[in-house]
Amino acid sequence: MLRAIWNSRSAMNAQQEKLDSISNNIANVNTVGYKKENVDFQDLVYETLHRVGYPTNAGGVNTINGTGVKTTEWIRDTSQGSMVETGLKTDMAIDGEGFFRVALPNGTSAYERAGNFSIDAAGNLVDPDGNRLEVNLTAEGSALFNSGTVFKEDNFTVNQKGQIYMKINNNSVLYGKINIYNTIGQDSMRSVGDNLYVPRNGVQMNLNNNADILQGYLEQSNVDLGQEMTDMILAQRSFELASKGLTTADEMWGLINSMKR
Repeated sequence: MLRAIWNSRSAMNAQQEKLDSISNNIANVNTVGYKKENVDFQDLVYETLHRVGYPTNAGGVNTINGTGVKTTEWIRDTSQGSMVETGLKTDMAIDGEGFFRVALPNGTSAYERAGNFSIDAAGNLVDPDGNRLEVNLTAEGSALFNSGTVFKEDNFTVNQKGQIYMKINNNSVLYGKINIYNTIGQDSMRSVGDNLYVPRNGVQMNLNNNADILQGYLEQSNVDLGQEMTDMILAQRSFELASKGLTTADEMWGLINSMKR
């Protein structure tokens, strides 16, 4: 009886966590560059101890007794979302693997997939939260920056390799480069909110020269709404089934207690 209650409770907890991940994915279906999170299940410890009173099979040998189920860690799906053309020069999408690097107000760096940048009052390319996009300046770019030349809506272009060309007196000058960074493993990055990621302890970020940058495009989230709705229905039904098992066990305990009286 106690095992049945434990199994039902662990199943309910696991399905609730699954529903939490689905809800988070659905809430971000329209978030630029969002990568969905998946939650799988795994069995808890199995017991094969020979104990008096445990169920046995036809041969008199104890059956395997499970102790419930739990969820695995949330794994982020890094597959690419669809590309949408916007025509805005400040919008950029990564075609391939990798992340943009941005500078945070506290002086640290973070990484993001979303490329819906804009130009702030100081003439910097920033994300919606004001985090500045990292741009590695050339010698000519540094001279232009020091002279007060900044980004404007119509004075720069970005090619597929991330090289920024700025229009100066009808001339195209190589101003700098937007690097794309990547790492190995889907669990090597940790989400810190606001669509930003940081590498886990000991993880190195490397330059990725195989990805392209598409100016005037945005990458949409990779959430499949139909699949998420299907998974949500399955998780809800599983939760209901486990709760009914818990209710049944509670009723049986009540019946046993009434018989003792």
